[in-house]
Amino acid sequence: MKEIIPVEIIERKIYLIRGHKVMLDSDLAEMYAVATKVLLQAVKRNLNRFLVILCFSLIIKRLQL
Repeated sequence: MKEIIPVEIIERKIYLIRGHKVMLDSDLAEMYAVATKVLLQAVKRNLNRFLVILCFSLIIKRLQL
């Protein structure tokens, strides 16, 4: 059986970005002891179980100066 993660550790992995509480996929994957890729595949397969507005991806574009 997996150990329960202390609330303090979870709270440290919640970031406040533009007024919204956010957790990174890598932090969630670490808490569930799976690879980030596996977590994202599970989310894609089970979109009906997640509030889609709560999931988003950041895209970094390379700028030419």
